[in-house]
Amino acid sequence: MSLKRAVAAPFREEGASEMGESAFVVALSLDRDWFSPDQAKRLVDVAASEGLLERGDGQVRAAFDPGEVDVPEGFAPGESILQARSTFERVLDELVEAGHEKQEAVAAVNGLQSELAVTVEAAAVLYAHRQGIDVQEHAEAARSEL
Repeated sequence: MSLKRAVAAPFREEGASEMGESAFVVALSLDRDWFSPDQAKRLVDVAASEGLLERGDGQVRAAFDPGEVDVPEGFAPGESILQARSTFERVLDELVEAGHEKQEAVAAVNGLQSELAVTVEAAAVLYAHRQGIDVQEHAEAARSEL
């Protein structure tokens, strides 16, 4: 998922899992020239809302191991990652990251949604769970959307 890669990149470069929020914004905007400073601040907000970043005392901390995230040479995220994603989109990204074909996953989720008469979010969480993917954090969001 490109949001996770974009978040991981500054931490990987620093060799740390925590850094000042302003240094993080500078790394994304001025150092890498991926975003404007305002867009980089928006990325912090989106990443925090999706549980990828923890904020406090002017610091940001990765809620995952940045060293385990592949950031390919030449990687440059698109502006679309600055938009908050639905629970369905996040679960779908988890499925794709785990090696599932996106189109097949969407078809299976749609089938479950019809069969069980639940929201697409609930169907996506159930499908991912059945595939052995830990989606506990997304399950809470899906439950609140029921």
